[in-house]
Amino acid sequence: MGDYDEDTAFLGQTGPYYWTTFFLLNMVFVSTGFNGLYIVFVGATPKHHCLIPDVNLTEEWRNAIIPITAVGGEEVQSQCSRYKLDVVRNLSAEGYIPRKDVNLTSLEQEGCLDGWNYSKEIYQSNIVTEWDLVCSNQWKVPFASSTLFVGYLFGSLISGQFSDRFGRKKVVFISLAAQCVAVLLQSFSYSWRMFCIMFLFVGASQISIYISAFVLGTELLSKTMRVVFTALGAFLFYCIGYMTLPWIAYGIREWRTLLAVLSMTSVIYLPLWWFIPESPRWLITQGRVKEAEVIVRDAARKNKVEAPPVIFKETLSLPPERKYTMLDVVKSKNIRCITLMCLILWMAINIGYFGLSLNTSNLSGNPFMNCFLSAAAEVPAYIVSTWLLKKCKRKALLSTFLIIGGGVILLIQFIPATLHYVALALEMTGKFGFTMAFSIVYIYTAEIYPTVLRNVGMGMCSSAARIGSIIAPYVIYLGTYNKVVPYILMGSLTIASCVVNFFLPETLNKDLPETVEQMQEYHGRKVKN
Repeated sequence: MGDYDEDTAFLGQTGPYYWTTFFLLNMVFVSTGFNGLYIVFVGATPKHHCLIPDVNLTEEWRNAIIPITAVGGEEVQSQCSRYKLDVVRNLSAEGYIPRKDVNLTSLEQEGCLDGWNYSKEIYQSNIVTEWDLVCSNQWKVPFASSTLFVGYLFGSLISGQFSDRFGRKKVVFISLAAQCVAVLLQSFSYSWRMFCIMFLFVGASQISIYISAFVLGTELLSKTMRVVFTALGAFLFYCIGYMTLPWIAYGIREWRTLLAVLSMTSVIYLPLWWFIPESPRWLITQGRVKEAEVIVRDAARKNKVEAPPVIFKETLSLPPERKYTMLDVVKSKNIRCITLMCLILWMAINIGYFGLSLNTSNLSGNPFMNCFLSAAAEVPAYIVSTWLLKKCKRKALLSTFLIIGGGVILLIQFIPATLHYVALALEMTGKFGFTMAFSIVYIYTAEIYPTVLRNVGMGMCSSAARIGSIIAPYVIYLGTYNKVVPYILMGSLTIASCVVNFFLPETLNKDLPETVEQMQEYHGRKVKN
């Protein structure tokens, strides 16, 4: 195929067509921010204790029946046990007074046999209060979170193949419709199992939207607009949706209504079908050159330029290129080592990023404001990383922000509980560091791999990232046993990945390698099989 950029150079680098396409595609990313992390609110655990049935108890015994336990140096009511109801009822009937006539620590305890009483101070209802996902069932909340990321894994594996076969535009809008239906059905879940199954489809459709829209924008836009779109636009508009989510959740405290409203946000994008074109590049690869010309001529009309009589030159029959697979990544010792280090980096960064994102509901203070601040911390990170990547060495840049992200997380455990604003500031600094690392590692990895292995290498790293995001909810779940454990794990893993990063090659101002041999040469290594 001829050079598409050369054939369409008459359109210019900017213009109404490119700017309209840029904003319409970026608007699609807002929906992924809406629907990405609502589990932060839907799966939050409110304050709770055992439900005391309406039995004949004195006021003193009704107030004393819940044991007091020490959590983090603070005395709170037990969430999973009560003093045995029959014993307390007998003591109350006999006129004994708790703590005066009876030593409460000597009384036998039992579980919450009659259910739980949940605080409605923040949430009217969510999946935790509806299906009692506390105490022995507490593990079901991180499991539900993980199903979203398992959906991400499946979606990232299949969306590319569907996009290559059926077209970028079709996959974007089919995925938007699927996301709308999946979230809506999830709002009607009659059990925790159904909620998890639907969350799997939510994750698969959401990542399909993101990947397909990202590819479509890359192929539709000019070189100048493409850089802004891939390095900044898509991420920032995702953040806009992410920052809007807590305010929607603040206004709607009932989880089924919240999900129903969020599902409807996908519907408003469906009319964009008539305004966003298919990728002419993809159409040409499918032999549909006339359809591609129609799109390009319409772009010329909108940009007020004249299109040549023949836009796409004759294509030449090229010999089929060799198809590379994952096996080619592991054949060479050097590429195998580089890939292993990249996999560790991607997994560690995703555990930290999603770990901190999911942990916002557990922080001190208002969970809605905490979520907003967590999202807002990403905006300067994407802007700064885009600017720094033009000038700074990749390895030093990535190491710096890994140390910032992991270092401040390790410091949080030393902050006294009374200084929760300091702990919150450190957590937001950590989120900034992880977001910087998140955006840098994408470009860094793409520059390391040669063209013939770039898709394969990035696909493997993306799979490692998905595994990291699946693990993240369980890392946060460990905080139910000890609040500092998640921070120690995430911080230590991040610092360890920083050490790994020192052994990767530098790529700043180096040509992108096209072949495996060029990759070995550019990175100062000899080919070793």
